[in-house]
Amino acid sequence: MDPLGARQILQALVQGFDPVSGAELPAGTVVQHAEVIRALLAGIAALEADASRTRRRAQLPENVGRPWSAAEEERLSAAFRAEEPLAAIAARHRRTVAALEARLERLGLLAPEKRTTRNRYITRGEPSRAAAPVPTPDAPAPDVPISDAPVPDAPAPPRTQSSGSD
Repeated sequence: MDPLGARQILQALVQGFDPVSGAELPAGTVVQHAEVIRALLAGIAALEADASRTRRRAQLPENVGRPWSAAEEERLSAAFRAEEPLAAIAARHRRTVAALEARLERLGLLAPEKRTTRNRYITRGEPSRAAAPVPTPDAPAPDVPISDAPVPDAPAPPRTQSSGSD
């Protein structure tokens, strides 16, 4: 069964109609229970999400997600060094500009701050992994001011009984 036909059947049931005859379903049928309607709606949502994913995937270049060969990396490096536009290189390699920039970064040919696309593996505001210093076992501890402020998730100290009014 095609997803569109399945979606139409589920929608008819949610609306209270027999999907074959189009007649209104009699009162008290199982499809009128809230749990069943929620399950039918979840099925419709899943079918719609799958259709949306398929439409998006059809718009992507042919080589999205495929591994890079050494020969393809060489062609990419040569084109980048020749200062060809990234969009033209991406079209020729049947990949996205983001994929090209990620590969160029991995090959050491493009600095992270020179990317025109977002690195989806680093959250916004998070420094790149290369910028973070790596601590060594014999390195001195960084100077961190000590505060008397309570630690946010630490339990509060026990309260003592006071003799006066609070």
